[in-house]
Amino acid sequence: MNRTLILMRHGKSSWQDEALPDRARPLAERGLRDAPLMGRRLAHAVGVPDLILSSPACRALSTARLVAHELGYPANGIVIDERLYGSDVGTLLALMDELEDDLRCVMLVGHDPEFTDLAHCFSGKITRMPTCAVARFTFDAPSWSAAVSQTPVTAVLDYPKKG
Repeated sequence: MNRTLILMRHGKSSWQDEALPDRARPLAERGLRDAPLMGRRLAHAVGVPDLILSSPACRALSTARLVAHELGYPANGIVIDERLYGSDVGTLLALMDELEDDLRCVMLVGHDPEFTDLAHCFSGKITRMPTCAVARFTFDAPSWSAAVSQTPVTAVLDYPKKG
C-alpha cells in the first residue's frame, strides 16, 4: 500500500517585531504569497491529504491554514502537534510511527533544521529545504511504522522559486 508523507517548511516569517517570542512570529508578505502557491501545486500533485499536522508556531500554523484552503482541506481539521516545534529527526520518526494506518497521505508543517534533516534521511539528494519548501515521499509500506525504516519509492522536492 502506498503511503505519502509531505513535509512542508513554513513560509518566510517576519522579523518586523523583534520583541515577539519565536512562536509568535507571523508570516512575512512573501510567506503569505508563497504558501497558497505551494498549496495549489500540492493540490495538483497529490490532492487532499488525509491529515495535516502543524507546529503550534504562528508562522507554521498560518502556512498550514493557507495551504489547507488551496487543498480544500478544512482548517478546523488541522491538528496542532507540539512535537513539530523544536524537535529532531528521532521525534519526527516517532510521530510517523504513531500515525494511524488508515491514513494514506499525511502532511506535516514545521521547521528547519529538523525537516531538512528528516528529508535528507529519506533522500540524500535533499540537503536544504528553503522556506515554504515541500518534500514528498511515497512509501510502499503496509503501515506507517514500516515506512519509518524504509527507503521511499519516490522523493520529490518543490519550493516556490523552483517553478
